[in-house]
Amino acid sequence: MEVIGKIIEILPAQTGTSAKGEWKKQEFILETEAQFPKKICMVNWGDKIDLAAVGSKPVKVFFDMESREFNGRWYTDVKPWKIDLIVKQENADLPTPPKNDDADSAPWDTEPDGDMPF
Repeated sequence: MEVIGKIIEILPAQTGTSAKGEWKKQEFILETEAQFPKKICMVNWGDKIDLAAVGSKPVKVFFDMESREFNGRWYTDVKPWKIDLIVKQENADLPTPPKNDDADSAPWDTEPDGDMPF
């Protein structure tokens, strides 16, 4: 899945030790760019993503969601696996004008003598 938004808060990193070894996780809050913005808490496990490099710029986050049951309650994690910065280019929507080396001829003038065929 993917979502576009801005990271508005990076929570402190948490570390610990389990039967599989040491672990590290860091949660962050992403605010979506929609008519009615939503806030999503995402969990970054390990050192997969450098959140400090992202800042508050627009990003596209690719993530997986997973729910698990513990003592009759369900818990859901939103785990990002890739974050891309969105770079907006100015005038990206404008077409590039065609290059015309001969300033005297119009781009539609295809006849060698310049006369229209009708």
